[in-house]
Amino acid sequence: MLPRIIAILFPLFAIVAVGFVVGRRMRPDLSHANKLNMDVFVPALVFAALASKPFRPDNDIPLLLATLVLVVGSGLAGWALARALGIAPKTLVPPVMFNNCGNLGLPLAVLAFGEQALAPAVVMFMVSNLMHFSFGAWLLDHNVRLVTLWKVPSVLATFAGLAVGMSGLALWAPLLTAIRMLGEISIPLMLFALGVRLSDSRITAIGLGVLGAVARPVIGMAIAAALLVVMDFPPQQQALVLTFGALPPAVLNYIFAERYHQEPDKVASMVLIGNLAAVVFLPIALAFVLP
Repeated sequence: MLPRIIAILFPLFAIVAVGFVVGRRMRPDLSHANKLNMDVFVPALVFAALASKPFRPDNDIPLLLATLVLVVGSGLAGWALARALGIAPKTLVPPVMFNNCGNLGLPLAVLAFGEQALAPAVVMFMVSNLMHFSFGAWLLDHNVRLVTLWKVPSVLATFAGLAVGMSGLALWAPLLTAIRMLGEISIPLMLFALGVRLSDSRITAIGLGVLGAVARPVIGMAIAAALLVVMDFPPQQQALVLTFGALPPAVLNYIFAERYHQEPDKVASMVLIGNLAAVVFLPIALAFVLP
């Protein structure tokens, strides 16, 4: 089992490590590459994954609900933990609530469970992403305009992909291949950019960083385990739900904290230590779900 887990996780952390080393030595400006990724490559990945599979309410809606429960439940647990420890909820709640289901979650799903796991993993990613750009932004700034959410390219790609999947329309195969090839750029670029972003982060609050790093996967896996008891999922979706719960804090938490001036140094510590701690928590999750 251990060699298999290492084989799954090694490509992920190897690309992140390359990005970290390049970030330390070359200090590349990935702002344009990241914008292209979020505006072109990730939407292409989302659209291709959703458009190439039929939408089945009996199969997809339970996964949507489970993801929503995982995100909201983690946020409530993070709020309770922040109040109990006297930490600003706006600082702790987002890193506990929103995990790295894009940079790490999507490639992990493909490497661990095969290409057929990409579409349901994209569904989970988009639920979390929609919540992050709406409630997550509102949590940090109650004056934020949520109407701009519908201008986010990945959101538009989600609805377009769902519309194609629900209609049963078969896209011209060469066109779908071209879109899929664009989408395939996004995953290694996300991993590489994660490494570069982590190389810029600084650990200024070790105690809080460790707290967030541990709370995020522990709370997530606990909620996921409870969901698996009360809800009936196919084996692949069971694995996706548990590994989703084990993912570390999203890098987007740091970007939002910086944008809205919500103790970004503390959030950066949680993101950095949390993604380093994924070396511990992801193997634990995989040990439970791999046959």
